[in-house]
Amino acid sequence: MKIYLENQLNCKVKSMKSVSGGCINDVKIINTSVGDYFIKVNSAKHFPKMFEAEAKGLELLRKANMIRIPEVVFIGEDNGYSVLVLERIHIGRKSDTFWKDFGRNLAKLHQQTNPNFGLNHSNYIGSLTQLNCHHETWTDFFIHERLEPQVKLATKKGFINTTIRNQFERLYLRLSSICPNEKSSLIHGDLWNGNFMTDENGNAVLIDPAISFSNREMDLAMTKLFGGFSDSFYKSYNENFPLENGFKKRVDIYNLYYLMVHVNLFGASYLNDVKNILKVF
Repeated sequence: MKIYLENQLNCKVKSMKSVSGGCINDVKIINTSVGDYFIKVNSAKHFPKMFEAEAKGLELLRKANMIRIPEVVFIGEDNGYSVLVLERIHIGRKSDTFWKDFGRNLAKLHQQTNPNFGLNHSNYIGSLTQLNCHHETWTDFFIHERLEPQVKLATKKGFINTTIRNQFERLYLRLSSICPNEKSSLIHGDLWNGNFMTDENGNAVLIDPAISFSNREMDLAMTKLFGGFSDSFYKSYNENFPLENGFKKRVDIYNLYYLMVHVNLFGASYLNDVKNILKVF
């Protein structure tokens, strides 16, 4: 790997240090004769085109130019391993206006739109494939590209039964009357506390995206799944891109997707949350 990186970066690798935080990938900081880089390594066989999809997502977010995104240096493959090399972001302390700025900038990112819901390629959420076929309506996209693939996988794994499947089917019939009819938004797609950083200037940096043009409330719901962000984040977001009334009641519906992803990745311990949400709707 060292020789491969030196050839690709046209430099000498001085040191390579593993860092924590990689649940799926082996992540490292490398120090070279031309600077430091952040690299991610994974099995090319088990996770085909994972880093290609991640690089596309990062570049699309960078193009929007609303929130800092690590620059993609290159992607490649060496001896059966996929490699993604990114600029190294030096971690700093949150600025006094961190959450306010983060909320405002996410609101601006979400104003990037597309005629349809979806994306021109599939990507990953965690280690699971995330489908992104285009749909004219968000409810069709949510059902066919988000919930149903997870429900089918959970059924195959034996996590859910016919009763739960039927509850999902009933929910599908109600989605269009519950969720707002808005234009698609460019979303990060996996926005929890572990997928943003604070840079040396005290500002937010988004990492590990699972992007699509989707319902913007998906991102906001995901932020609340594991404790939530600062109140000033949500206030700032709403001041810059107001949400339709009733968002708090819709949060659980959006998070059904992320919970089902967790069921399929980590097991049935997340299933009770899914059942409790389905009972309400």
